[in-house]
Amino acid sequence: MATTKVVVVGAGVVGLTTALTLSKHKHLQITIVGKHMPGDYDIEYASPWAGANVLPVGKPGSNLQKFEEATWPELDRICRDIPEAGIHYQETIILGRTKDAGSAVGEWFSELVKEDAWFKNVIPNFRVLPKSSLPSDCDTGTSFTSVCINTAIYLPYLLGQCVKSGMTIERAILSHISEATLLHASGEPADIIINCTGLGALKLGGVLDTNLFPGRGQTVLVRNDPGVMLTISGTDDGDEEATYIMQRAFGGGTILGGCMQHHNWDSQPDPNLAQRIMQRSIDLCPTLVPKTGKVTELSIIGHGVGLRPMRNGGIRVEKEKIDETWVVHNYGHAGYGYQAGYGSACEAERLVNDILEEKAKL
Repeated sequence: MATTKVVVVGAGVVGLTTALTLSKHKHLQITIVGKHMPGDYDIEYASPWAGANVLPVGKPGSNLQKFEEATWPELDRICRDIPEAGIHYQETIILGRTKDAGSAVGEWFSELVKEDAWFKNVIPNFRVLPKSSLPSDCDTGTSFTSVCINTAIYLPYLLGQCVKSGMTIERAILSHISEATLLHASGEPADIIINCTGLGALKLGGVLDTNLFPGRGQTVLVRNDPGVMLTISGTDDGDEEATYIMQRAFGGGTILGGCMQHHNWDSQPDPNLAQRIMQRSIDLCPTLVPKTGKVTELSIIGHGVGLRPMRNGGIRVEKEKIDETWVVHNYGHAGYGYQAGYGSACEAERLVNDILEEKAKL
């Protein structure tokens, strides 16, 4: 089969996962271009700021649900067989409060807190917690074995696997998606562009997807060990504020979160919100600070702010011809780039194959 030149635009978790998924097709000659790369910490680059874990939230039958279900086996395999990728298993407890229904966070977690969750036969060791074990203000509780990802290890791992497969990696800033056509490492025009620009697709010429908007998240990274991955369906501090606790693999610290603030572009941590996050985390998980039970017992590594690439209509995975070049879009993953990335990458792979089959008929 003739060589097909592919440029993947975007080096976040979705771009790298998509490039790696395509790499098994040896006839594809792939170049990755991005303004930001693993190791960068910038408000425009969402991937390093993620927790990151697997807490399925897609509604049954949605693209997100399908992508989450398809992604779990690969993350499970990597966790089990490739320890250097920076993923470990975490026992997880999900708590739900009926009073959170209808709030921003309650809607976010609505599928997650169901006792008859669609993923109960996908994620291992799912069980419903007895009512007697729940906090007094909680109505539902479940437990299962999930994973938590140390993004500082996992993103470089993905990049390394892409390099190992023979890809070329380049820094570039694009004002129009068609500019990627001229950025292939061969020096020849690319045949296919894969658009994994996340929130950047909002202002990227040729795309300008006004369905995108930021979902601001804020976290506190601490050294304290919670002993469990834990979240609850809402807070009494506001319907945009959340409580979740997850310990990153291999010394990556414990993420305390958080919030889901739609259309908020602020890149700076809010100290008052940070204080509320820490206090809520301690209230929910006293084992974080077993000696005094006070916020001052938390050993803070740093504060983080990330902008989730939210999208009205959900994740966009579709093909489109722009300026005579085929573009496969794969963006708009909100906070689910890690837990849905392999699923959406496989869909992008299918579209690439469709394009090649159409070209073969010409």
